[in-house]
Amino acid sequence: MIKTPEFWDRPGLAALALWPVSLLWAAGRYLHQRLIKPSNVPIPVICVGNLTVGGAGKTPITALLYDQLVEDGFRPAILMRGYGGSARQPVWVDHNLDQADLCGDEAVMLAESRDVLVACDRLVGARTIVAAGHYDLILMDDGLQNPYLAKDFQMAVFDGSTGIGNGFLLPAGPMRVPFASGIRELDAVIINGHDDTGIANRLPSRLPPFFGRIRPDQSVIDAHEGGTLLAFAGIGRPNRFFTTLRETGANLVQHLAFADHHPYSEADLVKLQEDAARHGAALITTQKDWVRLPAEWRERVGFLPVKLELDNSAPLMAALYQAIDAKKGS
Repeated sequence: MIKTPEFWDRPGLAALALWPVSLLWAAGRYLHQRLIKPSNVPIPVICVGNLTVGGAGKTPITALLYDQLVEDGFRPAILMRGYGGSARQPVWVDHNLDQADLCGDEAVMLAESRDVLVACDRLVGARTIVAAGHYDLILMDDGLQNPYLAKDFQMAVFDGSTGIGNGFLLPAGPMRVPFASGIRELDAVIINGHDDTGIANRLPSRLPPFFGRIRPDQSVIDAHEGGTLLAFAGIGRPNRFFTTLRETGANLVQHLAFADHHPYSEADLVKLQEDAARHGAALITTQKDWVRLPAEWRERVGFLPVKLELDNSAPLMAALYQAIDAKKGS
């Protein structure tokens, strides 16, 4: 696990030095995509993903869409890779917090009130969901660039504060695919937070963006009654979490960023506890980090639940339902 390189956020010498490697990455991905014919499954596949690496908010969007689909009478199942988990065969997640090592933190977090299957092979995972016979829709968290499973609706989530960074392909920048070609494949775009980098202005007229924002559970902060907090996070964009805490009015005396999906050791946690004690502060982290903590530490660390809200979800859901109907009629 590595932290997101700072040079990904802006052009510079490090990015330019890695640019030739990016060309090799692009060529390899192009050949990979051209040589594989996507396979269909008999129920609709809706994919929520990114054109960049790093946290943008796709998992909260997946949760929001799942809950709305259930409310509207559908029976969705979430399909995800289970990044950070050790499972090599498809596994249904049961929200046992000790499953984080097997299924990944995001899967365990989503499975609290949702049906989630993790599978390294997305096509095998999709067929497992179909074979279960209970579901009429697959909601795939991540996998826009996966060529094996055909998708019926594709949406990308952008972090409004970072956009596409320096715009370079991996490893010179955060882009998984070139922006222009990636956008051509999409049916919807969601911008999480204020559009500081002007992503909306770069989108074609057929893709008016939807805007959303993370809403934290204010009651968690209010419960500390002005007490000091020491925050830590091992997510794609940890600074987003620290900013969110400050915006709630939290008295944040220190914050520490770890690599995405960081496996917290006893030494890590003891050091964090010692730092917190020195400041007279309580420890707080993200829910995604909290589910990765050893059981004996979960009582000593708080977490801040968040959810993502869209400004206007009705047109997005209408487009989704049109794609679902088209699949059923095919």
